[in-house]
Amino acid sequence: MMFKYIKLNNVFIAIFGCIVLQGCTSKKDPIIVTSNDFYSTIDMVTQIMVHDIFSPPVASRIYVYPNIAAFEILSQNSTAYKPLAGQLKDLKAIPKADDEAVNLNVSALVAHMELSKELVFSEDKVIQFRDSIYDLWIDQNKVEFKASETYGLKVANHIKEWMNKDNYSQTRTMPKYTIETEDPSRWQPTPPAYMDGIEPHWKKIRNMVLDSASQFKPIPPPKFSMKKDSDFYKELIEVYTVNQDITKRGDDSEEIEIAQFWDCNPYVSVTRGHLMFATKKITPGAHWIGITKIACKKNDFNFEEAVYTYTKTSIGIFEAFISCWDEKYRSNLIRPETLINQFIDEKWMPILQTPPFPEYTSGHSVVSGSASTILTSIFGDNFIFIDDTETAYGLPLRIFTSFNNAADEAAISRLYGGIHYRAAIDEGLKQGRKLGAFVIEKINMKH
Repeated sequence: MMFKYIKLNNVFIAIFGCIVLQGCTSKKDPIIVTSNDFYSTIDMVTQIMVHDIFSPPVASRIYVYPNIAAFEILSQNSTAYKPLAGQLKDLKAIPKADDEAVNLNVSALVAHMELSKELVFSEDKVIQFRDSIYDLWIDQNKVEFKASETYGLKVANHIKEWMNKDNYSQTRTMPKYTIETEDPSRWQPTPPAYMDGIEPHWKKIRNMVLDSASQFKPIPPPKFSMKKDSDFYKELIEVYTVNQDITKRGDDSEEIEIAQFWDCNPYVSVTRGHLMFATKKITPGAHWIGITKIACKKNDFNFEEAVYTYTKTSIGIFEAFISCWDEKYRSNLIRPETLINQFIDEKWMPILQTPPFPEYTSGHSVVSGSASTILTSIFGDNFIFIDDTETAYGLPLRIFTSFNNAADEAAISRLYGGIHYRAAIDEGLKQGRKLGAFVIEKINMKH
């Protein structure tokens, strides 16, 4: 009898333990996905893009599609957020989750990583990062993870079909930029690498929000003229004299610090003897994605709020590059470095290395104008933040009183760096801010 009693107790204890540990018949706790998980995923993508050396326009495309996929998953049946389907050009509603075990936050990150893997060269790095997260999720709740993974991949395929119709693959086979040597105002490749003009057909990429690539076409640049009383020549001389003054004051001048902080040129070439190699940096869009993270963390945004903010900002950055590149290859304006070397000082070098595409308008000005306008709409003006985006590249922190303050500094950095005329900076900011305001007006992502 004692034996049976002990055995019965053993059975009872085993069943009780199973309930406490949620092992047999009860469900495990749901997988918790935080905003930090999302930030880590974005940071991983940024690091891979730096490694793979993507151009600024292409980098904007790598950010935007995974963010949209994640947002569309989170916005279904949400009382806070509205899907972008029907608002972005040609985007149809994603399939609905039909399994009660699906965790939408998990599915959102699954879709994000799947699309990121498709968009970069170093797929193995995404897979390694993804698998480390998957292992944790499987340990937490295998049933929920598998259902969520299946749904996330289903949505990723839906967004991929939409993405693959944006004309990107077609632009990969279009002719390279042709140098117009007969026209002295036209852009020419610049030292030290003398690279071809990048992405001359980017205006053909499908817009998401804008009616067309030329919707926010800026006024033309000052008419090309090397006459000393012309507006164009005065802007050229300004680039030269400003840089001469900055250089005389040495590397400790704030203007040089500002120029270097906002350089964001992934194509910097270094020549040592017969050897030439590239130093890898983030793009202008990546810098503003970094600022987006800073703002979200300062406001302690949850996962859904962070995805919303990144998605809206990345749409503005993506559209800004299409708009800017449309103008760059329309005006096709020669860079200051080329003219200064030809007509003023053959030994002069800009503080920043001139990037490989036409001058007008300034890409960083347009992107900064758009991103800052969108972020201001979310966080408000007078949003003080410490920008540590460039510390990974050996540059110090900078403090800004608002997103507009940061955009103004990013724009003027192009004059300090010697790579843009004043008009490209001022008109680029206007172009970007108008575009950003249009994105805010056109898409409604909240109930």
